Amino acid sequence: MNRWNPSSRRVAIQRLRLLGFDGPVQGKRHQYMTYGERRLTLFSNRDYSVQQVRLLLRQVAERIGREVTAAEWNAL
Repeated sequence: MNRWNPSSRRVAIQRLRLLGFDGPVQGKRHQYMTYGERRLTLFSNRDYSVQQVRLLLRQVAERIGREVTAAEWNAL
């Protein structure tokens, strides 16, 4: 069974691009990535904790219409 791991912001952005997101684009206060017409706001800190990665991937699942498992995320 794979576990969730913390991630750097750079690695998280690379993995989101592999899932089909474009960006990041600078907004007024935060950067965001787009998936079609839908936006995903990024956290501004350099390193993402396990809780932040899981929260980010819950939001990703809403945008792409399917869940991203820990095994899939770690394999990207």
